[in-house]
Amino acid sequence: MIQVREFVDVGSVTAEQKANEFLATLQEEQVIEIKYSAGYRPNREISEQRSCILVIYRTASVPAGKHEP
Repeated sequence: MIQVREFVDVGSVTAEQKANEFLATLQEEQVIEIKYSAGYRPNREISEQRSCILVIYRTASVPAGKHEP
């Protein structure tokens, strides 16, 4: 099964930290694609950069050349 997991900067914990922790739990073959986006969120006095990482992965190992139903 193909799944998607999103990681967003929250407080002092960055999307990168959370994504790397999650990726460490996967086999390399499970990772299909990683997408990254950054934007700015204006506050009263400063603008904050917010990062978002999207990981597309397989939950079960599927042999190469085989398609999931």
